[in-house]
Amino acid sequence: MNVLSKLERRLGRYAITHLMAYIVGAEGMVFLLSRTPQGRDIIAWLMFDPGLIVQGQVWRIFSFVFIPPSFSIWVFFILYFYYLLGARLEEEWGSFRFNVYYATGVAATAAAAWVTGQIATAFYLNLSIFLAFATIDPDFTILLFFVIPVKVKYLAWLSWLFLAFTVITGPIPVKIMAVVSIVNYFFFFGRGFVGRLKGTVRAYPRRRQFQTQIRASREAFVHKCAVCGMTEGDDPHMDFRYCSGCDGHFEYCASHLGDHTHKKR
Repeated sequence: MNVLSKLERRLGRYAITHLMAYIVGAEGMVFLLSRTPQGRDIIAWLMFDPGLIVQGQVWRIFSFVFIPPSFSIWVFFILYFYYLLGARLEEEWGSFRFNVYYATGVAATAAAAWVTGQIATAFYLNLSIFLAFATIDPDFTILLFFVIPVKVKYLAWLSWLFLAFTVITGPIPVKIMAVVSIVNYFFFFGRGFVGRLKGTVRAYPRRRQFQTQIRASREAFVHKCAVCGMTEGDDPHMDFRYCSGCDGHFEYCASHLGDHTHKKR
C-alpha cells in the first residue's frame, strides 16, 4: 500500500468526495428515465458494447455502472444500501482510496468483459464493495427482509461460496468475469486475506489437539451419575452423592439423587 500512499499525496486533491452518492443518484435517475417513453432506450445507450466503443462511443467503457441493479420498486432500497456501504468505506479509507477502489473495479470489469465478450454489469463490482464493507465492519447487523437481523459477515461467507461455485461450475468467460471483477478487493485486502487463511490452517492442528485434550479430561473422571452419565468434567460445580437406598456404590448427580429407581441386588 506504499504506492497507494504516494499516489494519495500527489493526487489526493483530485479525489471525488461522496462518490457513491453520485453513482447511486445517477442509477436512480436512469431508473426513473427508463420508465418514461422518452427514456426507454437509455439502458441500450449505457451498456458496455466493444463494437460500439471502437466506433467512438467511449462513454460505454464506464457508463454501465449507472445501469440500476434492479428495475422493480425495490431498487431504491438497494441503492440506499449501496450508498451506506460506499459511505462507510469512504469514511474508513478517505475519498482518494475509495475512488481508487471503485475505479479499479470498473477497469477490471470492463477489461474482463472486453476479453470474454460478456455483457459488463456492476454486479461483481457492487459485490466487491459489499465484501470490503464486511471485512471492515463484520459485525454490522442488517435486517434481512426488514425482519431478520443478520450480521454482514455471514452474508459475506455466502457471497464467497457463491463466487467459488461460479468459478467451479461456470463457463470460462463467467469464471474470468467473476475473478477479475473483484480484483480490487484482493488489491486492498489480499495480504490480510491470505494471512487469515494461513492462520486458520496453522491453528487447525492446535484446535484439534485442544479438543482431544478436552475429551480426554472428560473421560478421566472421579464422579459419575449412574442415571445420566454426567461427570465433574461436564459440570465442575455439580454435587455428586451416593444413595443409601441402593445396594452397592451407586453415585448420582444432584438432579437424580432423589429421582431414580433404587438398585437392588
